[in-house]
Amino acid sequence: MDRRKVLLIVAALIAALGTAVVFLYVRGADSRANLKFAGKQVLVANAAINAGETLKVAKSSGKIETKTVTAGSLVPGYVTDLAAIPDENVALTTIYPGEQILRGKFGASSSGDSSLGIPTKQLAVSLNLSDPDRVAGFVNPGAKVAIFTTDQTTGSTQLLLSKVTVLGVGTTTSISTTKTDASGAQTTEQLPRTLMTLALDQSDAQKIIYASHAKDIVVSFALLTDSSQIAKMASTTAGNLYK
Repeated sequence: MDRRKVLLIVAALIAALGTAVVFLYVRGADSRANLKFAGKQVLVANAAINAGETLKVAKSSGKIETKTVTAGSLVPGYVTDLAAIPDENVALTTIYPGEQILRGKFGASSSGDSSLGIPTKQLAVSLNLSDPDRVAGFVNPGAKVAIFTTDQTTGSTQLLLSKVTVLGVGTTTSISTTKTDASGAQTTEQLPRTLMTLALDQSDAQKIIYASHAKDIVVSFALLTDSSQIAKMASTTAGNLYK
């Protein structure tokens, strides 16, 4: 075989080998791309989970949902089943909407400390409110609220506390309430009520405890924003309602 034929055969073999290498590389790249962009269901927050909030409260409040993300978007420590985290564990930092639920962001609170994150020198006080009195369920832990009282004996409503921090929102239960009309007929209805926990100093705590237990006083929240304006003013009564 002459030298020219040998060179042609060698060139053909090199070309075939090169083609095979390129094919294998491309196929491997396709496989890596498929793995990177393959969908996987993980748990994510759909509302802010505040530091100190238990997993149980976050679940009952509907703050966690399942979402499909690409494999390349998975964060180490991601969770696919909430059974992997004890219900009593608390969020160690604020978890914002869209963030993946991670094992490392939940932990057990120490036995000597409250998981509520009570500010220094303040107290945690809870009261039971109906849905309308807690702004229809829009009040979440960390929110700021103004608190009003309506005295049904005097027929007046006024501001009690201008700015209070909500530490926690408990579970909602239904309470039976029976009313009697002028004819003596009675009607019974089921009213949902929710435990709300507030951060207060002693003076304000005493006011809230008294108001929430007084027979003829109704306590109501008003949700505040950074631009809300609130000030003490004369109470509203039937005599000045339309003035």
